[in-house]
This record gives sequence, structure tokens and C-alpha cells, in this order.
Amino acid sequence: MELNPYLLFNGNCEEAFKFYEQRLGGKIEAIHTYGGSPMEKHFSPEWRDKVMHARMTVGETVLMGSDAPEGRYQVPQGFSVSLNLKDTAEADRVFQALSANGTVQMPIQKTFWATRFAMFTDSFGIPWMINCE
Repeated sequence: MELNPYLLFNGNCEEAFKFYEQRLGGKIEAIHTYGGSPMEKHFSPEWRDKVMHARMTVGETVLMGSDAPEGRYQVPQGFSVSLNLKDTAEADRVFQALSANGTVQMPIQKTFWATRFAMFTDSFGIPWMINCE
């Protein structure tokens, strides 16, 4: 069994996945749009180039996502994508890379449980935590 995050975006999924791919060293394996799919007729022409499904691997982990169907997007809440790193320099680098132009709730710092921990929402509205034990 695998447990993988599936993120919903408000029309900028492809941009977000390219951002994550570059900053996390991942590899986008698939990006499928609403246009050209069996669902195409259910979406406006403006929405057909939006992402129906994206899949990226980061090491052994899979991150998936899509643009929420028109009119159904909700701001993410009640969860965070958690990145667990072993190297403090890498934790610092990833924090700087992903939090750029986002909103930092807790800057990366030493805590009683970790050598580095941070909480932020990236520029695409996705909440993240970085933990380096």
C-alpha cells in the first residue's frame, strides 16, 4: 500500500508541478489536461488546457495533483505536505526554495524535537512542513 498526497489547484497545477520538480529534484511523469480527454465536453474551452491529473516522483515518493474542476476549488486547509530530511543544509535549501513568495508561519529553526523545522504556505497556496530530525 502507498499513501500519496493529491493536491488540488485553482488553474495553476502545471506551473506548481514544474516549480516543485525544479526545487525538489523530482521528475514529472505525467500531465494530462481536460482537453482531449473523455471529460473535455464537460469543461469550458478556457479550462480544457488545465490539468486533470499530474504525477511526479521525488525519490521514492509520488506527488499527484490536478486543477480542481471549474467552480469547485477550495483553499487548502487542515493538512500540510510534510517533508522529512536528514541533512540540515538540504532542509534549509528546500525551505528557501519552496517558501519563496509564500507565507511563512514558522521560519526554519531548531526545535526541541528537530535540528530544523518550518511551516509555510507556498506561492500556490499549498501548506508545507519541513522537519529535519
